[in-house]
This record gives sequence, C-alpha cells and structure tokens, in this order.
Amino acid sequence: KEEWREGMTTEKLKKELDNLVQVPSLTNVWIMPIKNRIDMLATGIKTPIGIKVAGPDLDVIGDVAQQIEAVIKNVPGTASVYAERVTGGRFVDVDIKREEAARFGLNVADVQAFVQTAIGGMTVTQSVEGLERYPVNVRYPREYRDSLERLKNLPVVTKTGAQIPLSRLVDISISGGPGVIRSENARLNGWIYVDISNVDIGSYVKNAKKSVETIDLPAGYSLSWSGQYEYMERAKQRLSVVVPLTLVIILLLLFLNFRRITPVLIIMGTLPLALVGGLWFLDILGYNMSVAVGVGFIALAGVSVEIGVLMIVYLEHALEDQMKQARDENRELTRADLRASVIDGALLRVRPIMMTVAVVIAGLLP
Repeated sequence: KEEWREGMTTEKLKKELDNLVQVPSLTNVWIMPIKNRIDMLATGIKTPIGIKVAGPDLDVIGDVAQQIEAVIKNVPGTASVYAERVTGGRFVDVDIKREEAARFGLNVADVQAFVQTAIGGMTVTQSVEGLERYPVNVRYPREYRDSLERLKNLPVVTKTGAQIPLSRLVDISISGGPGVIRSENARLNGWIYVDISNVDIGSYVKNAKKSVETIDLPAGYSLSWSGQYEYMERAKQRLSVVVPLTLVIILLLLFLNFRRITPVLIIMGTLPLALVGGLWFLDILGYNMSVAVGVGFIALAGVSVEIGVLMIVYLEHALEDQMKQARDENRELTRADLRASVIDGALLRVRPIMMTVAVVIAGLLP
C-alpha cells in the first residue's frame, strides 16, 4: 500500500480495475489468492457465495441458472454474478468407417492414432534444459486443421504407402454438448458464482433467497447455497451446541469453586454487559457478524467470567478481614466496614486484576 496513490483504498482500486478489465462473457471477482485457493479446495466455489442447481437435465439446469443470474444481479450488495454455461459446447465428432479402414489394411487403433497425432498432437520426446524438462508435441499446422473441410482432406498414409484423404476413413461432424459436466451426490449440477461487497454474507443470502423464490423450479430440481455461506451455516449449527454447553460448564465450575449460587449469579450477570461492549466495538470498527466474531464473543465471555471471579475472590477476602477485625474489637460489622472492604477488594486490587486479564488477552491475540 505504500506504493498506492494518495487517497487510494481497496474499494476504489476494485472499481478502477472493474472499469479497466472488461472481458466479454467473463466477470471480475477480486479475492485474495490464498483465500480463493482455500475456498476452492473446501467447497469448489471460488467466490464468497455460490448457488448450486441440481437436477437430471443439463439444459434445464442451464436455463434455471441463467434466470437466477438475472435475479441476483438486482440484489443489493451484489458485486458480480456469473452462472456457468453448462451447455452450448461445440465438439468435433470423428466416427470411424470400420469397413473402409479395413479395405486399406487399417484397424481402429491405427485411425485413432492418426487422428490423435494429426489433430490433438502427440508427445514424441522431451527437451532437457538444465533442471527443466519440456515435452515436445507434434501435430499438423493450424492451417491444416482449422475447418471441417481441411480436416476431411488430411492425407493418411496407408501401410502400402498410398495416400488417401481422412474422409475416406471417418465421418467428421460438429455436434453440441455440455462444456463442463459437474455432479454432486449423484446429481448433475450447474454452479452460479456470486461476489458481494459492503454487506455481510448472512444478510445478503437472506435477501437473495427472497429474490430467488420468485423463480419456479421444475419438479426434480433443487437449489443449495454454498461457498463461505455453507461454512457459516455449519459453524452456526456447531455453535448452537458449543455455546450452551460452554455456559453450563462455566456455571458448574463456578459453583464447584464458590459452593454457593449467589456469587455464581453475580458473575454470570456481568456477561450481558460484556457482550454489549463487544457489539459496540463491532459497530465502531465496521465489522460484520461472522464465525470468527462468534468465537471472539466466547473468548470475551471467558475473560469476563475470569474478571468476575477475581473481583469476587478479592472482595470476599477483604470482607473476611473486616469481619475478623470487628470480632477482635468485639463489635458488629458496620456500613463503614463494608465500604472499606469494597474499596480494599476492588480499587486497591486493580493492578493484579489488570495484570491477570492482560495476560489472558495477550494469549488470545494470536
């Protein structure tokens, strides 16, 4: 960032790149390379949000995906959206005439080897340059194979040395088909990639689902939301179990420590105040709610409980000292004694409490 122009931000940079990089039929997605790689390895989706359309027919899947693409473009927070074109691929079909090939003394393997070498290319050797290795591929020049007519006229040398056009041995035609075939859970899939900006994933998906509900899915077809949203949903399910379990464990440990319910309730009563402070910081820093933030709140609850335990322990020790002093002086405990114990247990013990809390926070920072 030291080399950026003055006043340049990440969002401004993305906008400038969007204006400069415009490739027909492609859409821009600005994601950190490592993050993109991790997302690809985990869910196969290379954007924060992905939509998977599953069903038995690729043509219908493609139509539904393009309808979703058109709808998602209008959802607030959408930076870019692209639906894979699962159909529309063009392929060269080569159908071998077995009887004709046999007349010239050629079998199917001979014809296939010629087609592979002349059109697709075949690695014949390897070039060694120091520690580097480069394969050497041989095939006919482009001008001999850039149209069906030229492919049909490619010369084939038979075992007798005669040269015949390839059309004598094969039927060559162009046919349509799917460019990419994806499947998941034994069902054909079409994927839609969605990139977002200035909005959290949960809120965006909630709005996007409402928009997608306007599309009528044919019978036998389904939608599933993937990418980081899939991670978030899994984490929510786990946190729905982990958070209550954590609170129960905290309550149990506190009760085993104090052997009384009153200090336990006092300490647990500080948790809402700590969480409110955390929400304020989220708003000040402009962070969105995420799995990492949820884990941070769990850590915050632990720190809050620890501070409460230290305060209760110091206050009880100070109160015991005042009660002992009152017994030694053969008098009742007064309001002034209570005030003195609170001052001694709270104000005068700030340094050890802060040192303990600072160590805990420093341990959580990584």
